[in-house]
Amino acid sequence: MAKTLTEAKITTREQRKKLPIGVHWRGIDPEVHLGYRKGKRGGKWLVRWYIGDEDYRQRTFATADDELPEGTLDFDDAVREARNLVAVERRKARAAAEGPLLTVRNAVETYSAARDARDTARKGRPVRSDATSRLTRYVTGQQARGKRKEVEATALAEIALYELSESDLLAWRAALPGALKGTTKQRLINDLKAALNEAFAANRSRLPATFPATIKHALRALNEGDGDADEVARENQILSDVEVARLLGAARDIDAEQGWEGDLFRLVLVLAATGARFSQIARLRVGDVQVKAQRLFVPVSRKGRGSKSGGTPVPIGADVLEALMPALKGRASQAPLLERWRSKQVAGGIRWERVGRGSWQSASELVRPWAAIRERAKMSEVISYALRHTSIVRGIRANLPIRLVAALHDTSVAMIERHYGRFVADGLDELAARSVVPLVPQRDDGDVVSLPQRA
Repeated sequence: MAKTLTEAKITTREQRKKLPIGVHWRGIDPEVHLGYRKGKRGGKWLVRWYIGDEDYRQRTFATADDELPEGTLDFDDAVREARNLVAVERRKARAAAEGPLLTVRNAVETYSAARDARDTARKGRPVRSDATSRLTRYVTGQQARGKRKEVEATALAEIALYELSESDLLAWRAALPGALKGTTKQRLINDLKAALNEAFAANRSRLPATFPATIKHALRALNEGDGDADEVARENQILSDVEVARLLGAARDIDAEQGWEGDLFRLVLVLAATGARFSQIARLRVGDVQVKAQRLFVPVSRKGRGSKSGGTPVPIGADVLEALMPALKGRASQAPLLERWRSKQVAGGIRWERVGRGSWQSASELVRPWAAIRERAKMSEVISYALRHTSIVRGIRANLPIRLVAALHDTSVAMIERHYGRFVADGLDELAARSVVPLVPQRDDGDVVSLPQRA
């Protein structure tokens, strides 16, 4: 260690006025000294800290408030700023000693690679996950390719994780396009939060202990008002039984006209009958159709963390069961219930030929046929996810317990109450109305008994 420090009186303006021109030091922490460099016209604050081998590192960081109060620091503010600066520099040195600098870009790219690998394993072919698409577009940037335009990386992408602050994340959130829907924005925020949390879990020794709290508060869920437009759209997608029947009729017609051989109609029918997500329906097996019990054993969703198995028994009507029978006859119980023909383009021409059958793999495969279905049904605004919304609301209106509705649709009571609260309230009002009974007594002749007049 260096020799003992001689403390200078630098805490007030009057004390600093009496000092000679030069640098004067005062200890503020073990191995950290606050310095005051006096010049002919005021002075500067600087800090030095011990780095080992009897050596110090030093930095000038602000102007003292000798002449002007604005844009300068007094002694107390200088102490706080000096301590913060040293803490940041020590974290930086520790991070550099433990390996390459970790940035938000590193965290996002590692997370995206894991999501891509998971989706590739599930679908049996190389795919790019939705999370990767969102994060490259709104965080790390993307190169131009084909019709895809180049997008520059955000300033957030290059910030080192050890110095990532709440204000950095809030600034990124504020800069997101206003045209983004509330649900899309929330998914993007969730993706970034997951990427940063996983980076912390893998590098805890290199990041400050306050890192998780910074992520939690800066990337908290959107305010209720941010999703108002999406909630209105959701309510507009609640279909009547007649409208569902019209869509199914259109699906059957398009299936026949485009040569789907029943594959398209069965897919849409199961979506409507169960209210399950496309990703769940695509994983149904022949053995999941329980004919005697007249129900489908729908696989659980893959949302959330960890591996999941099992399923939920969902009752279906006899008409739905009958429509599924062609997909059951003579097939192994582990075979995919819902399949479609696969085609490839003939070499040297524009003709396509069928090369075999396989399960539905992505919701994007339904985009074109669904457009034809809703055009035939003359329901141009309806989305395929409306079948799920409708199924949930149908259960609520049937006065099923909310917990049962949530279980049948593989979601939580909290999500049901958040997104379908108006329908829950309507159902409760109806139940409450049934409990109302006549209370006013009547005479034998049917007349209402009048209360006696007051004197």
